[in-house]
Amino acid sequence: MSEPRMDWIAEDPASKAVLELARKVAETSTTLLIMGESGTGKDHVARLIHELGPRRDSPFLKIDCASLPQELVESELFGHERGAFTGAVERKLGRLELAGTGTIALDEVAALSPATQSKLLRVLEERQFERLGGTETISIGARLVALTNSELSRLVAEGRFREDLYFRLSVLTISMPALRARPADLLPLANALLERAARVHGRAGVSLSEPATKLLAAYSWPGNVRELRNAIERALVFSAGSLLTPEDFPESVRMAGSPSGGALRSLEEMEREAIHATLEATRYKIGKSAQILGISRKTLLDKRKKYGLN
Repeated sequence: MSEPRMDWIAEDPASKAVLELARKVAETSTTLLIMGESGTGKDHVARLIHELGPRRDSPFLKIDCASLPQELVESELFGHERGAFTGAVERKLGRLELAGTGTIALDEVAALSPATQSKLLRVLEERQFERLGGTETISIGARLVALTNSELSRLVAEGRFREDLYFRLSVLTISMPALRARPADLLPLANALLERAARVHGRAGVSLSEPATKLLAAYSWPGNVRELRNAIERALVFSAGSLLTPEDFPESVRMAGSPSGGALRSLEEMEREAIHATLEATRYKIGKSAQILGISRKTLLDKRKKYGLN
C-alpha cells in the first residue's frame, strides 16, 4: 500500500483546521464539497483526502467542468457508446467507470449545464448511470468530490444551480481559507515553492533575501497560492544570484511594499492592481487569469483595455 503525500503546509490555525477536517472526512465515503477562491488549493486538498483514506490505491480522476464543452463533460463523466453522437466512432468508458472505487473530482461543478446537473443528481441518489447512447445500467463505486470557487447557495437562489443537487453535494463541506487569511503559512509556503521551482530549473541553493520576505508579507495575494507560486517561479527565472531580491518580483508585488503602498486608493486603482498582478502571475494567459479573478474572459478583456494592461 502506497504512503499518502503529506505536503499540505499547515502552520496557520486556519490551515491546520483544514488539515484536521481532511483527516476526518478521508475515512468516509460521503460526497464532499470543497469551496474557496481560485488558487487556494482545492484540488490539492481533494487529492490529499484521497491519499489519506482507504481509496488511496485506486485512481484519482479529475474533470474540469468549466473548460470543457458540456457534451464533452458528459462524455468524460459517463462515457459513450459508438454512434452516440457525431464523432463517437467507438465505445469510450467514462471517469465514473474508470475510477472504480477511487475518487472523481469535479472541478468548477457550478459550470455544469442543467441537463448534466440532473444526471449527476441521479448518480448521487441511485449510484447508477448509463453511458451516453447506451442502455446498460452501471453501478458506481467511486467517491465524488465537487470543487467550486462560486457561492452555490447564491446560484441556487438565482435559479442557476439545482437546489436538490446542492444539498446532495454539501453533506460534507470544506471551506478553503484564502492565503491572506492564513498569514503564518506565507513564508513556509514561499520557501517550499522556491525549493520545488529551484529543483525544476536546476538552481539548487537559491533562497529569499530578507527584503524579499518582507515584500511577500506586505502583499495581499489576490490570486492566492497559485499567484504566489507563479511569482516565485518568475523571480527565480529573472534572478541572477543565489538570493531572490524584491527587484526579481512582478511590479504589482513590489508596489505593495513601496512607501506609498499603504496609501488609500480608489476601487478602480485596487481593481487595476489585482488584474495586473493576476495577468503577470499567469504570464498574460487570459483564460487562466479570468478564472482566478472570478470574471468572464470578455469582462477581463474589456478591463484590460480600460486600464491599458497590454
